[in-house]
Amino acid sequence: MTDTLADQAVSAAPEYPMEREAGCPFAPPRQMLEMNESKPLSRVRIWNGTTPWLITGHEVARTLFADPRVSVDDRRDGFPHWNEHMLATVDKRPRSVFTSDAEEHTRFRRMLSKPFTFRRVEGLRPVIQEVTDECIDEILAGPAPADMVAKLALPVPTRVISDMLGVPYADHEFFQEHANAGLARFAAADAMQKGAMSLHQYLINLVEQKQQNPAEDAVSDLAERVTAGEISVKEAAQLGTGLLIAGHETTANMIGIGICALLENPEQAALLRDSEDPKFIANAVEELMRYLSIIQNGQRRVAIEDIEIAGETIRAGEGIIIDLAPANWDAAAYPEPDKLDLTRDAGQQLGFGYGRHQCVGQQLARAELQIVFHTLLRRIPTMKLAIPIDEVPFKHDRLAYGVYELPVTW
Repeated sequence: MTDTLADQAVSAAPEYPMEREAGCPFAPPRQMLEMNESKPLSRVRIWNGTTPWLITGHEVARTLFADPRVSVDDRRDGFPHWNEHMLATVDKRPRSVFTSDAEEHTRFRRMLSKPFTFRRVEGLRPVIQEVTDECIDEILAGPAPADMVAKLALPVPTRVISDMLGVPYADHEFFQEHANAGLARFAAADAMQKGAMSLHQYLINLVEQKQQNPAEDAVSDLAERVTAGEISVKEAAQLGTGLLIAGHETTANMIGIGICALLENPEQAALLRDSEDPKFIANAVEELMRYLSIIQNGQRRVAIEDIEIAGETIRAGEGIIIDLAPANWDAAAYPEPDKLDLTRDAGQQLGFGYGRHQCVGQQLARAELQIVFHTLLRRIPTMKLAIPIDEVPFKHDRLAYGVYELPVTW
């Protein structure tokens, strides 16, 4: 692209994030899908007036996720912060696995790998099944309609991650409230600052307690590394906070909106309900992840060197937003992407990211989603929405898409 054309593209950059169509709550914004039909990356304008690159194509997204010239370090000039709150707190937050590159990232990730190994997660399946059945027992014993968010989507991942981390489940209301600090799409600089600091201090206190009285849990693992001098207490608390938020917030949103999508696609729900094939059930979750792509403000990055890709040049210091939703609806990767098709091979979906920064807890999330969706459909086969779909309160105002509540009856 010539400099003149490049300047025109920057000046004409559309505003981001974009609004979803009211008629289809599961679809990515139509404007992004239309942009991807002409090219897989384009300039957009974000809240602070800067014009990072928006990645909408599946192949380009995978390529950039794996490119070492692309950084997650949000202190770098040109990094496209989600909102004013994230920019205002960038120098107040200790480095973590979510904001570090190269060897620093490897060091942090190694500290988090133990509780999330495939073997450890597979060993948790009976626990996840038990928690899921207890929640459904309570739903069936209670009045209808029941809110699937309050009764199932939130309690299951919250109880499981609390147990894994060694965080008392009795404190779940506290950390669910404060885990939302800064997760509004347009959070102001001082948004819930007190709440965020309260949660961080809570984790600091817990790490220090685990140093004195360790147990078989992830926070004790981090506390052991603090004692050994590998990381500071604040770094351990930052890692623990990230796991606590990611471990229940995203999975809870995926369960809630996933149930909604299945109820709107009863033929697909029946396929999942009637299957006893673990491979089919696992792939069904991948397809739901592809179809829904709940991270709706994109994965934020910045180029640290010039990158030639798909006929464009991303210059060093230019921001990059890899939006998972249009990439997962890229027709070049998934024909008829607007159809929820649990029989399609969705193994390359990008809902957990890709490359070295892909979600550290993805195996846990997969196990929870596989168990919850299949168990729920099997145990309450006559379940249906208790309100029209257009009355369901979707989370258009959060970084993670989902539903605030989902009343169902049976």
